Amino acid sequence: MCGIIGIVSEEAVADRLVDGLRRMEYRGYDSAGVCTLSDGAIVRRRAEGRLLNLVGVLEVDPAPGAIGIAHTRWATHGAPTAANAHPHATGEVAIVHNGIIENFKELRAELADAGRTFESETDSEVVAHLISQRVETGDSPEEAVRNVLPRLRGAFALAIAFRSQPDLLFGARLGSPLVVGHGESEMFLGSDALALAPLTQKITYLEEGDWVVIDREHARIFDERGESVDRPVQSSGASAAAVEKGNYRHFMQKEIYEQPTVVAQTLCSYLRRDDNSVALPQFDFDVAAIRRLTIVACGTSFYAGMVAKYWFENFARVPVDIDVASEFRYREPVLEEGGLALLISQSGETADTLAALRHCKANGQVIGVVVNVPTSSMAREADLLLPTHAGPEIGVASTKAFTCQLAVLAALAAHMAVKKGLMTRDEEIDVVRHLLETPAALNAALAHDDDIAAMAPLITPARDVLYLGRGQDFPLALEGALKLKEISYIHAEGYASGEMKDGPIALIDDGVPVVVIAPSGPLFEKTVSNMEEVRARGGQLVLISDAEGLKQAGEGCIATIEMPVVHPLIAPLVYSIPVQLLAYHVAVVKGTDVDQPRNLAKSVTVE
Repeated sequence: MCGIIGIVSEEAVADRLVDGLRRMEYRGYDSAGVCTLSDGAIVRRRAEGRLLNLVGVLEVDPAPGAIGIAHTRWATHGAPTAANAHPHATGEVAIVHNGIIENFKELRAELADAGRTFESETDSEVVAHLISQRVETGDSPEEAVRNVLPRLRGAFALAIAFRSQPDLLFGARLGSPLVVGHGESEMFLGSDALALAPLTQKITYLEEGDWVVIDREHARIFDERGESVDRPVQSSGASAAAVEKGNYRHFMQKEIYEQPTVVAQTLCSYLRRDDNSVALPQFDFDVAAIRRLTIVACGTSFYAGMVAKYWFENFARVPVDIDVASEFRYREPVLEEGGLALLISQSGETADTLAALRHCKANGQVIGVVVNVPTSSMAREADLLLPTHAGPEIGVASTKAFTCQLAVLAALAAHMAVKKGLMTRDEEIDVVRHLLETPAALNAALAHDDDIAAMAPLITPARDVLYLGRGQDFPLALEGALKLKEISYIHAEGYASGEMKDGPIALIDDGVPVVVIAPSGPLFEKTVSNMEEVRARGGQLVLISDAEGLKQAGEGCIATIEMPVVHPLIAPLVYSIPVQLLAYHVAVVKGTDVDQPRNLAKSVTVE
C-alpha cells in the first residue's frame, strides 16, 4: 500500500527519494511528500494527488539535505489532502508511516490534554507527537523510539528523522514490511527491495517487531524487547528494469504478455521434464496425511483458491474450505488438528491474510503459502513455501501473479493426489504433459488480442456487465468482473451460470452485456441453455469459447472470442487471458488510469 523510502548519505537526497517513490507508485497512493534535514531544520514538501505534483512543488521550493524520508500515502484516516500527506512533523521529529494505529484516538486525546496541537486528521501524526514529547522531556532519540513503540497498537512500518540527529534515521516494523539497504557510505530504508533496486542489492529484512538505527555506515537492529539482534544481509535480486514498461503502453499490458514466460518459469520449478513428474520443495510433514485443506486469500488470489478447490477435491479427494481472509478469523472456524492451511498472496504481506496465517498456526495447522515474494512475511513464517516466480507485478490489477498462482496450485493438487495414491503414474504423466502445454496455449490466446481490442467499444458504454461461468469457469467469471470493475469503473458481477435465473436475470435488458466463459465440454450444453435465457430477454451476449463452442453457440452474439482447444485442467489459466485483455482494452477506450486505478492499492497492508 503506502510506500516508504529513507536515505542517509553524504550527497543531496531529494531527487533519489522521489525516484524511490516513483518505483513504488504501483502500490497505489493519493498524495506524496518528502522531508529532509538541512542546517538544523526539518524541511518538508507535500502534495495531493500524483507524484508529478510533488515534483512541481520541489521545483519551486527545493528540499536540500543529505538525509531524508519520503512517502506515498493511500488514505485511511483523513481525506487525501496535502495537510494529511506524510511526512508528519513537529519541531523535533518527522515521520512517515505505513499501516494503521488502532489506538490513535486515545493517544491523540492524551496528547491534546497535554497541550499538543495537530495539523492533520491522520492516525499517523500521533506517532510524531509521542516521540517529540519524549525528546522534549529529555529522552535521547533512541530512548524516545524505544519507549514509544510499545504504546502503538495496530500495524506500522515507520521511518523517523530527528532534527537534532542529522546523520541518523530510525525505522520500525510491526505488521507492515520494511527493509534496510546497505550502500557505500550511505544507507537506506524502504518498503520493499524494489524501491531500493537502483541504490543497492544488499538488503536486510527486518523481522516482526524489529526497529533499527542507521547511519551512513551501519545498521543497529533491535527486536521487540529492545535487545540488540543480528539479521542477515541478503542479495535482493530486485531489478530496476522491472519498473520499466519497455515498448508496452501500460504495465498491465506488459504483464499480460509476460504470462507465457513467467508461467513456464513457475512450472519449471514444480515439474520434472525428464520423467514427467511433479516435484515440490522439501518439507517436514506428510502430505498424504492431510485430511482437510483450508484456503485463505483476498481478491484475485481468492479466486485462484476457488479454482484450486476443484483440483484438490477432484484429484486428491481432500475436502476444502475456502474463505476470504478478512472474514476468516472472525467466524471462529473449526480447524482440524494437522490440517493444511494454504494462504495465497501476491505480496506475502496482505494484512488480513497474514493475520489468518497466524490464526491457523496457533490452531495447529501446517502452513503453506503461495506467494510472489519469497522473502515476505508470509514466506518466512511458512512450513511450506511455494513461490510463484512471476517477477515484480507493477500494475495494481493482478494478471501474471494470478496465472502463476494457478500453475503452482495445480502442481500441488497433483502432487497431493500422487502422495495419497489417488493418481497413477500414467495419470501423473498426463497431468504434467498438459501443464507443460500451458505456455504455448497462453501464446495462442494472446494471438486474439486485436480481436478483443476491436470488440471493446461494444462494452465501453455499458453501466453494468454480467459474467457467467460453470464449474471452474465460475471463479473466472468472478475474476473477469473484478478486473473490469477495477480498471474501467464499470459495475460488473460474476455468477455461476445456473444461478442467473435465481435473481440476476432480473437485470437483463438490451443495455447489459453478458460475458459467458464456456469451453466446449460436458457442461457446455447447460451453459448454452443459460445463454438462450439471456437472449430471450434482449441481453447482449459475448461468448468466450473454443472453435467448437463458437460453432455451436456463437450465432447471435454481439462478439465472440476464440480460444485454443485445451485440456480442462489448464483451461482456467488460458481463459484468464481474454478476461484480462477485455478489461484492459475497455479501460483504454474509456481513458482510465489502467495501472493505478482510483482508490486501489497493490498490497493491502492494513485491515
